[in-house]
Amino acid sequence: MTEEFRRRIRNLFFLDIETVASHPAYDQLDERMQQLWDKKADKLRKGDDQRTNAEMFYGQGAIYAEFGRVVCIGFGQLFWNERDELSFKVRSFANTDEATLLRDFKALIEKYPADQLILCAHNGKEFDFPYLCRRMLIHGIALPRAMQLAGKKPWEILHQDTLELWKFGDYKNYTSLDLLAAVFGIASSKDEMSGGQVTPVFYEENDLEKISRYCREDVVVLAQVYLGLHCQKAVADENIIRVE
Repeated sequence: MTEEFRRRIRNLFFLDIETVASHPAYDQLDERMQQLWDKKADKLRKGDDQRTNAEMFYGQGAIYAEFGRVVCIGFGQLFWNERDELSFKVRSFANTDEATLLRDFKALIEKYPADQLILCAHNGKEFDFPYLCRRMLIHGIALPRAMQLAGKKPWEILHQDTLELWKFGDYKNYTSLDLLAAVFGIASSKDEMSGGQVTPVFYEENDLEKISRYCREDVVVLAQVYLGLHCQKAVADENIIRVE
């Protein structure tokens, strides 16, 4: 590992978010939002899809910042332990109060110099980063400097996206984090649950800790994939610190 790469990853902040539909049921949306979801559902519906708008909201509302909300944010950083071994520390914020969750996240990243902090997520430029920004603005929370992108030139934006790194300029295909983990020989984070189960686990099982565990493991996989994309060895499991 070169000194340049060591310097770069000291400023890397890996993150992943878990989102759910904004309400446990379509009929709990106010009339205006129901009408707007109906329009969205009509555009999303393909072929012989027989699902009702209510079923589509419960299944897909979490994907859209206007119809969903954040319930967990996982984050982690690489570091060297006392034996100079590459290590990784991961933890998560989870809260049923989204505004509090977002303020806690903002306070965390504002501890780091905005002109040096590199946020990294899988499909982060299409999902995680804009979703967080939109939900912050909906709650009237001013964006942290590291997430203020308006007016910046592409080379001034430090965010990194493992999906973009894997594409090498190819914009035709989406590759999941789980698939990248598989091709790099990294253990899956999907043993306990998958992303599509987050809404029912939240609303039906009321198990926010299960979602937090899943989110933390996604961040671990993200960091390992990032290392693989740079021809670096994965962090040994004994050097991964998971903060409950």
